[in-house]
Amino acid sequence: QVQLVESGGGLVQPGGSLRLSCAASGGISGSATMGWYRQAPGKQRELVATIFSSGIGTARNYAGSVKGRFTISRDNAKNTVYLEMNSLQPEDTAVYYCNYRFGDRVSWGQGTQVTVSS
Repeated sequence: QVQLVESGGGLVQPGGSLRLSCAASGGISGSATMGWYRQAPGKQRELVATIFSSGIGTARNYAGSVKGRFTISRDNAKNTVYLEMNSLQPEDTAVYYCNYRFGDRVSWGQGTQVTVSS
């Protein structure tokens, strides 16, 4: 079972930035898809961004609401995925979850709170 531990959440003012980290352990595959999802109060969990690396290259996918503001990256040597979040807005407030997916193996982190407020 893959374990995921998120960090980097917190309180930030509108227009500010945060970087989330997700450290993975326990039988990691370099070809797995990793990503970030978020869940705001009273709403369903939604995709934020995913990243997949192979011998051909790296593919990134973003939700329309974060495209151009958020950047997902991955350091396979450290088994860590990052989410750089810029120009944060109150509507970005949510619990952010890290996700690992390889075949039928799916793992979730415990989540980290991001609050955007003045």
